[in-house]
Amino acid sequence: MNSTRRTAIATGALFIVATIAALVAAALEPALTGTDYLTGVANHPNRLATVALLYLIAAGTSVGIAIALYPMLKKINAALALGSVVFRTIEAVFYTAAVVSLLSMLHLGQQFAAAPADNRAPIHAIADSLLSMRDHSTLAGVLAFCVGALMYYTLFYRSRLVPRWLSGWGVAGALLMMTASLLALFSNSSVTGYTLLILPIAVQEMVFAVWLLVKGFSPSPLTSRASSESSTTPSGTTATVAGVQSR
Repeated sequence: MNSTRRTAIATGALFIVATIAALVAAALEPALTGTDYLTGVANHPNRLATVALLYLIAAGTSVGIAIALYPMLKKINAALALGSVVFRTIEAVFYTAAVVSLLSMLHLGQQFAAAPADNRAPIHAIADSLLSMRDHSTLAGVLAFCVGALMYYTLFYRSRLVPRWLSGWGVAGALLMMTASLLALFSNSSVTGYTLLILPIAVQEMVFAVWLLVKGFSPSPLTSRASSESSTTPSGTTATVAGVQSR
């Protein structure tokens, strides 16, 4: 198995792990709305911890996708390849901040459950602030994801490492998700409220992952040319050095 095939399998697997972890976490997450959500948090500490762990796995595998792709994509455009790693790392950092806010809810839930009824309002206000911080951290992470995804899907489109309908779908999906994020930012709402704008990139990532696992990357003139140039440069340099030494 060559390095390109290994990269394809690793990237496809990371896409699937990230998606499954995020979906399972969202399904297990206790309801964080209404007037009594802190009681539910206090009653399910292990469930909340499991959700937090799954979100951390999703964050780590998200940046892992860009890191796995970097050695190959830098042959096409090093700046865009590095940019995708940087922005997906920023994404993971903001997702981690969101998880920290979520874990802080557990302590507040325990305080809320033990406090007298007339002392619960301040605790609830703090919890609401943490939820707001979590939502904004998640939104910032989504914006960073969109930029990073645009970078590597643009490189895929240029290089034809995957069919252009698939990479073009990725570019369009990332742009739609960025639109959803900007709408959420200026309307002070959650990005999950724009399902129709998020769905295209969500479906595309799963199709992309399956394609990489089954088909892998196609041979690309851009990567082949970069590899041949890098392989001839050392020998040329060696010949020059040998000529200088012979003099």
